[in-house]
Amino acid sequence: MRLIQFTLGDTPIPRVGVLGDGQITPIAEDAGALSTILHADDPSAEVRRRLDHAGAPIPLATARLLAPIDRQEVWGAGVTYERSKVARQEESEDAASFYDKVYTAARPELFFKATPSRVAGPGEPIRVRRDSKWSVPEPELALVLDPALKLVGFTVGNDVSARDIEGENPLYLPQAKVYHGSCALGPCITLAPAMPPRPGVAIRLDIERHGKSAFHGETTLARMARPLEELIDWLGREDRFPDGVILLTGTGIVPPDDFHLEPGDVVSIAIDGIGTLTNPVD
Repeated sequence: MRLIQFTLGDTPIPRVGVLGDGQITPIAEDAGALSTILHADDPSAEVRRRLDHAGAPIPLATARLLAPIDRQEVWGAGVTYERSKVARQEESEDAASFYDKVYTAARPELFFKATPSRVAGPGEPIRVRRDSKWSVPEPELALVLDPALKLVGFTVGNDVSARDIEGENPLYLPQAKVYHGSCALGPCITLAPAMPPRPGVAIRLDIERHGKSAFHGETTLARMARPLEELIDWLGREDRFPDGVILLTGTGIVPPDDFHLEPGDVVSIAIDGIGTLTNPVD
């Protein structure tokens, strides 16, 4: 079961629907409806209840898709894949030992990533910082958590990062990670019971430049070094998320060191069981 947030025509009020077979079955129409469903005791049962009273499906092509987020904060986890650890070590020789240690440490790297206003939805532009000469997309599985930190769903995330800024000094991490257009989410939320078995879930990244492939990479969740539940547990220690939270779980796909996102590039991230999130680069 996949939930999608969208608008129709000139009406700005967000709607929520169930996605399937090129069409949307609307089940709610008001600001905050997505969170109301996600934060129900049983989101799947709540969706089924609403489907019993739903109207006629509408073609997906007639809708404008929105990022599947209301008021939730977005957080990120880093160095959760071996490839990510190596890449972070390559960014900065001085900080290499820190990234090596956090990969094997009990405490993971967790950081604040975005507010909803900084998040791009499907088809909306992501951005590279104008003061960065080495920025890359980071394709990640995103966990959708309710206020009690219960895992209720999954979506596709793009943690756009300025590797040169972070590599200059690890204390610059917030500037490398948090800025307008530095995060994208979508195209939908797959509710937890509908997600395929985790180890076999594949993540694929494709970057198009001038109509041609500039980079392709893929990995699977089996290559993650930490269980998802462990990341959730650490995120909730000494913190509260009354509006719920979305947690990006780290990347295992890293373009080569000579690759830098450019305006006009098109980034597509596909995750099994969810779909494909596509964003142009501004």
